[in-house]
Amino acid sequence: MIKGLLRFIIAIIFILSGFVKAVDLVGFSFKMEEYFAPSVFNMPFLEKFALLFSIIVVVLELFLGFMLLLKLKLKFTLSALIALCIFFGFLTFYSAYFNVVTDCGCFGDAIKFTPWQSFIKDIVLLVGLIIVFILYRKEFKKKDDYTFSSKKEPSNTFKYVLLGLFSLGMIYIMAQGIMHEPLIDFRDYKIGTDIKGEKEKINKNPSEYKTFYSLKNQKTGEILKINQDDYIKETKYWAEGSPWKIEEGKNESVLVKEGYKSEIAKFKIEDVTGQEINDEIINAPKAILVFSYHPKEVSADLLQKLEAKVNAQKGAVIYGVSTDHNTFKTIKNAMMDGTAIKTIARSNPFVLILEKGKIVDKQPAKDYIK
Repeated sequence: MIKGLLRFIIAIIFILSGFVKAVDLVGFSFKMEEYFAPSVFNMPFLEKFALLFSIIVVVLELFLGFMLLLKLKLKFTLSALIALCIFFGFLTFYSAYFNVVTDCGCFGDAIKFTPWQSFIKDIVLLVGLIIVFILYRKEFKKKDDYTFSSKKEPSNTFKYVLLGLFSLGMIYIMAQGIMHEPLIDFRDYKIGTDIKGEKEKINKNPSEYKTFYSLKNQKTGEILKINQDDYIKETKYWAEGSPWKIEEGKNESVLVKEGYKSEIAKFKIEDVTGQEINDEIINAPKAILVFSYHPKEVSADLLQKLEAKVNAQKGAVIYGVSTDHNTFKTIKNAMMDGTAIKTIARSNPFVLILEKGKIVDKQPAKDYIK
């Protein structure tokens, strides 16, 4: 009873984790790119394979999770999941300890974890898998369960049919997310989101930070961390002749009050002169924004067709938003951080349509020009 329940819970966690990433595989590939970046593992040559690695990871999670649920090839399945958990545990520990990737993307955009929360989650899963392995060890067959045989036991035929149907369903969901838009959108930029309203919520309830100074006593060598308010109040830290001196480059900005959280906070668009144009866009009766996070990879033919289609929309505020101010030829260029663009666009290029600041439509460019 207990071992069956534990097996069921762990299987569901892996299936859910794989599902939310399968829905938005391109978004998960962006997270993989962060791990390959010079500031993390310094393997930028692997960035172009980020989507492939994402597919492999998600397929393993889904396939192995469903096999665990059905109790198929149990010894192989548990062994593979333990190895997968160790791999994830290494990544999340590295992210947490070195504070490099602030969100592992374990549950996509559906559930956000801090790096340390992700690491703890992986350790708990690993312990759970080991316990299940021990509890089921007497049921393992003596034959080689680490290989797949073409000969299946009659009693498992129905389970293999279910596994096949499940796999087909997941393939469809993954293909939809890669070629078009995610079937289920967990992002803050889903259709129906009121960007203007979200901006107002953020402004009314902002996060608050305090600076903590690192002070060193020049006489004793003692080092002290103190927040900006206490530093100002206590004259002994800054009065003339004080032995306490601020250590340059060691001050920290610490979150002291969590405000309204939304990815919309990163919605900051500037014209080519550096002037912010958010208000013009979100207050317009209709605004059409064409995003490109890798402008050099967009074909000239696609860009020409896209601009022609956009320019035909009369009365709309139109901007081409990218990381290069010379990307677009016949529509106004605007600038936005590449990472922020990726939170909005899952294809390159991408079209977002707003009406008075509310998202009413969004499509990959190739779908928009059809």
